[in-house]
Amino acid sequence: MPLPLGHAPFAEFALLLLMSAVLGALAVRLRQPVLIAYILIGIIAGPAVFGFVHAHDQLDLLAQIGISVLLFLVGLKLDLNHIRHIGPVALATGLGQLTFTIVIGFVLTLALGKSELEAIYIAVALTFSSTIIIVKLLTDKRELDSLHGRIAVGFLIVQDLAVVLAMMAMSSLRGTGEAAAIEVAASLLLRLAITAVLLFLLMRYLLPALVSAMARSQELLLIFAIAWGTSLAALGEWAGFSKEAGAFIAGFSLASTSYREAMNARLSGIRDFLLLFFFIDLGSKLDFSTLGGEVWPALVLSLFVLIGNPLIVMAIMGYMGYRKRTGFLAGLTVAQISEFSIIFVAMGISLGHVGVEALGLTTLVGLVTIVVSTYMILYSHGLYTRLAPYLGLFERQRPFREMAVERPRRSAAHPQLVIVGLGRYGERLMCQLHKAGIRVMGIDFDPEVIRELRKRRLNVRFGDGEDPAFLESLPLGEARWVVSTLRSWDSNRALLHALQQAGFSGQIAGVVLDERHGEELQAAGVARVINPMNDAADNAARSFANEFTTPLEETPE
Repeated sequence: MPLPLGHAPFAEFALLLLMSAVLGALAVRLRQPVLIAYILIGIIAGPAVFGFVHAHDQLDLLAQIGISVLLFLVGLKLDLNHIRHIGPVALATGLGQLTFTIVIGFVLTLALGKSELEAIYIAVALTFSSTIIIVKLLTDKRELDSLHGRIAVGFLIVQDLAVVLAMMAMSSLRGTGEAAAIEVAASLLLRLAITAVLLFLLMRYLLPALVSAMARSQELLLIFAIAWGTSLAALGEWAGFSKEAGAFIAGFSLASTSYREAMNARLSGIRDFLLLFFFIDLGSKLDFSTLGGEVWPALVLSLFVLIGNPLIVMAIMGYMGYRKRTGFLAGLTVAQISEFSIIFVAMGISLGHVGVEALGLTTLVGLVTIVVSTYMILYSHGLYTRLAPYLGLFERQRPFREMAVERPRRSAAHPQLVIVGLGRYGERLMCQLHKAGIRVMGIDFDPEVIRELRKRRLNVRFGDGEDPAFLESLPLGEARWVVSTLRSWDSNRALLHALQQAGFSGQIAGVVLDERHGEELQAAGVARVINPMNDAADNAARSFANEFTTPLEETPE
């Protein structure tokens, strides 16, 4: 269907952007990642439906730049100090999940009738979860700093590193199908060694001074970041790696500079804008004549990702001494494949390793798993409540890693007030009440928070405030108040039920950030609702009002 203004690329891009805004708003309303809407726009605009997209070369160029910027930002976030603190749990979980998913996915894909090379690509693609989507969902739920949130971010970093290594390994097979595996590995290791040496020299002697000079102008710093990322992406392709690997190395080389946050902030919007064209281009190139035969394999592989990947993570974390709740919540974050999965298989097409059918299959799996897993993560606590009786298999009889901080210290005085949830607000509230001489106890299920507060000799307990059995073990007989700083209504509802089951007879207060949550707590019988934002604004208003009124009243005659 021709556009009213002809086939001018500018008119096509204008229409695509308008459609992206409309369908993107609908996706946000449905609480879905906008990349789903972008792929659908590509399908609608492509030959499968209306067929008005003809500027494929321009779309492809913007898509390639978008992928380079994406990998640049991934490398930019991998500070060396951050890598050192990933921790054994995230490393073991990430590597274990990668290994098991690749092995099982490879066997499953072979059983679905794919060739060995296709099975390798698809199995590797099934291992990658979307860091962008997971971090956004955990941030929206305010669970990024929770125990399962930190573990999830840790093994997502491991996955990000793995995808770059996988791209390097597969791109090294370019034109060497008959070469022995040992020759390919030796060539890759040699190039990696040379790259590591050059990278060290650049990071040590050239880049700090160069970036400092560029940072004198914010606009110049942005241009330099894009130029550095795309230049090393082109160099990486010339060296036999891939554009993606080169862009990642470019970002990593700047990750230890003091300007990485400024570059990240300015490039994030550009990344999202350019990736829009990658997903539109992907959707417009999907051949629905070949996708019909991929529906059944896509459903099988989607079920494996949605169910198998979380079970693998739960099994590993259970073995390592975590409770089933922590393993379940962390496991849900790998119940989808990512944009990297699609990019990885698309690279395989450009290398001549796989056909478009593999990309179509991977895209279908991506659409299904991203849509379903988004709702699984959004409603994770309610889902856990329903499935908890069946998850005992994934928990040791003695979950030692969490029990290490679960053993309470003896306290002669029973608490007068109990705080459930020791985030920033809960911790501050506890410290101030402790200074005021009030006997206060804090509860949280994050071992690291408990360790830090115990070092400060505060009365804290490790445990789940939503568990009636745990609350019954607490000395609540003299407690007059329980203050909940839990963010979600589902968690607070479970806490209220658990307190009722434990026979708590005091009053309950709830900390909220929005009016709707406060109304729900009041309707449930909570005695006091605390809104920190409103309280802070009211206090500031009183302070400023006193500045204006007090001098007038005290002015002598």
